[in-house]
Amino acid sequence: MCVPVWSAGSGSETVRGLQERAARALPAEHVEDVGGWWLRHAPNCSWWVGTVLPHGDAGPGELVRRVVGAEDFYTGHGLAARFQISPGACPEGLDTVLAERGYRRQSPMSLQGASTARVLAQAPTGSLRVRLDDRPTREWFETWRAVHGHDGDPRAEWDMLGRVERPCAYAGAMIGDDVLAVGRAVADTGWAGVFGMATLPEARGRGAARAVLAALAEWAGAHEAGRMYLQVERDNVPALRLYERAGFSEICGYHYRGAE
Repeated sequence: MCVPVWSAGSGSETVRGLQERAARALPAEHVEDVGGWWLRHAPNCSWWVGTVLPHGDAGPGELVRRVVGAEDFYTGHGLAARFQISPGACPEGLDTVLAERGYRRQSPMSLQGASTARVLAQAPTGSLRVRLDDRPTREWFETWRAVHGHDGDPRAEWDMLGRVERPCAYAGAMIGDDVLAVGRAVADTGWAGVFGMATLPEARGRGAARAVLAALAEWAGAHEAGRMYLQVERDNVPALRLYERAGFSEICGYHYRGAE
């Protein structure tokens, strides 16, 4: 259930706005906007980049037609449809319609937020040196891929980063010339989204991820983003603990519905 804890608009407006910012920060190769439903095709990228973002209004009699239209879009690309279901941001009844059509509930997620000032206040002292770049370096990408990048084609993932149009920061916590942990932020209308957080197994427990978050928060503040958000799997307990210590709290839980 969504909790309207943010001052900018209602809970549903906040969730919808953040999920659309996230879609711009993870840009699909092709996006077709059908009455507010974003049909996204991202060949060879991580699967969530190519899910349906069903944010346009649709009455009960229109939902099935909208779903069928989305299915036709993905069938045309040789894919099965997946829908991102964020309560309060999607049409009422969509989750039930998808369940009745055989779509399985998948990947429970947590959408979290924090003020940039709070993340900075929680930053560890004596942390590692962090390098910031406005585009991904080869070292940044290789560290991210070593931890997370096995579901997609590296060339497609690299191309996706090149499609981001908003201001970006790529942070790498370092010892000497070695990158131990990475993350990136995208500034978009007062918010900075955090993506691509990854720490090499041998570097965990050394404050590298906290140092990355602190550097991204400092960058966000310099880019007029007074609030930060991120998306994390509900079963990723170490990440949830990390973000809680860094000052984040849940805005809304959401999940996906997949036909596969």
